[in-house]
Amino acid sequence: MHYRADLFAAINLLLCIIIFILGCWGYAKTKKKTPFYIGSAFGLFAVSHLSTVMGVERTQVLANILIRIFGYAIVALSLYHMNSEK
Repeated sequence: MHYRADLFAAINLLLCIIIFILGCWGYAKTKKKTPFYIGSAFGLFAVSHLSTVMGVERTQVLANILIRIFGYAIVALSLYHMNSEK
């Protein structure tokens, strides 16, 4: 395993971690599930970007695709849930 100097993936990883933390914090403050869902999705995206930064993306392309599909599905469900909370 080798580390790649991929600045784009590293920045995305940092942003995903920040959104994950903010999502958990938002859930703790409001007790609404939407921030938790969005934070969880970005936690999945963080795993995907971490594998890119660590240089294992080429061997686990299918796993990364599945992780991102689950993440996008969670984002879509959380947006639907957010719109139906009214």
